[in-house]
Amino acid sequence: MRGFRLPGWLAGVIGVVVLVGAWWLFSATVFIPAEGTTFTPVPAPGTVVATIASDGLAAYWPVFQVTVSEALIGFAWGNGIALLLASVVLLLPKAEAVITQVAVVSYCLPVVAVGGIAVVVLPAAKRAGDLSATAIFLAALAVFFTTVVGALLGFKAADRATLDVVRVYGGSRFTQLRKVRLIAAAPAILTALQIAVPSAFLGAILGEYMGAIDRGVGITLIKLQGDLDSPRVWAVFLLTAAVALLGYAIVGLVSRIVTPWVSGRTVAT
Repeated sequence: MRGFRLPGWLAGVIGVVVLVGAWWLFSATVFIPAEGTTFTPVPAPGTVVATIASDGLAAYWPVFQVTVSEALIGFAWGNGIALLLASVVLLLPKAEAVITQVAVVSYCLPVVAVGGIAVVVLPAAKRAGDLSATAIFLAALAVFFTTVVGALLGFKAADRATLDVVRVYGGSRFTQLRKVRLIAAAPAILTALQIAVPSAFLGAILGEYMGAIDRGVGITLIKLQGDLDSPRVWAVFLLTAAVALLGYAIVGLVSRIVTPWVSGRTVAT
């Protein structure tokens, strides 16, 4: 049928079904337990779900609470600095080349090397339950480039005629930023923030792999891998994907509410 388009929710459901089907197929054919052993590196989806059900979500909450807290703090810092620098470019256009290069360099830095330096430079978690400064730093670094680029593109999307009207009436560059550019840039900025949610969570997990911390998703995965507890490794992996997807969906919902004009929606009056 010409012009037929799958609804977004249906496309998502189909994607999940395909992924789970491929997961089950590989676990049943390629990654079967070796002869004389019951260990399998890729347990079936049903086994992983049964493990989560038997353990209970409450058993995983202390692990994810730490990592989510680190990701949120890093998300706030990384995006805050990125938006601030993008705003500086509008007030001082000559700074754009420098700030863009800083963003590109931050994106190109090898995470392993940066994480190793952060472990040495930043303080480690000294008490049980403390957050990892390395995890927060890597979470902030993971979102910086995306938000800088998204904000700059959004700010430049402002209508030139509207900017000229503000200037004719004596408005400064700051007035243009506040009354025109921020509104025009809102869709691009919110999209960048939405993409940054899973990036911040991944950065926090990588930081926990490198930083000294007693609790969190990263250190839990290390312990479970050492115990060869593959069902719980995959259970943590599945819950990690669910948390990242939930954060992505929440920011997406906020974006739809804040910028209803993007997809032609109207605001109720």
